[in-house]
Amino acid sequence: MKRLCDYITALCLMIVLGIPVVIIAALIKLTSKGPAFYWSERVGKNNTIFKMPKFRTMRIDTPAVATHLLSNPDQYLTPIGKFLRKSSLDELPQLFNVLLGDMNIVGPRPEQPRIFQQLRSEIAHYHHRQRVLPGITGWAQINYPYGASKTDAVRKLEYDLYYIKNFSLLREISILFQTLRVLIWPPRAD
Repeated sequence: MKRLCDYITALCLMIVLGIPVVIIAALIKLTSKGPAFYWSERVGKNNTIFKMPKFRTMRIDTPAVATHLLSNPDQYLTPIGKFLRKSSLDELPQLFNVLLGDMNIVGPRPEQPRIFQQLRSEIAHYHHRQRVLPGITGWAQINYPYGASKTDAVRKLEYDLYYIKNFSLLREISILFQTLRVLIWPPRAD
C-alpha cells in the first residue's frame, strides 16, 4: 500500500512540477557549463546500488571529493546552486527514483556506497536502515540538520531506526507535512 501511494504521489508531483523542473534545468544550462543533472550512486534497500539524480548545483571543475570535505564548498556553487540547495529544489529529480522503485517519498536518506561502507563498519546496527527503501525525506531529515560527522550519523541512525520500527500511515503523513515546515524553517544543530 505504501509503495502504491508513493508511486501515485510521485507521478502526480512529476505532472504538477514538470514545467518548473524544465525551467530549473534550463536555468542551470544557461548559467553554467555542464549538464543540468548530477547522477550519484547510492545504496538502497538490501544494499542494492542505484543511480540518483539531482539538479547540478556545483561547477563542473569542483574537486571530486565529498562536499563537506571542501574547505569552502560555497565557492564552487553555480549561480543558482545556492538557491536550489537552500530550497531543496535540487532534490526534485529524485521523484524519478520513486517511479522506478529505487526510493520511496519517505524513508532513510540513501548514502553513497563509500560513505555507507565506512559508517557500516564504524556504527553498530547501521546496516538495519537498509531494510526499507530510502526516501527523499524522512524522520531523520526533519528532526536533525544536515551533518557530516560520525556523531551526526549515529544521531540520524537513531531517528531512522525509530521510523522503521514505528512505521504508521499517520507518521508518514506527519513527516510529509513536517517536511514542508523544515523547508521553511530548517532545524539547527544542538
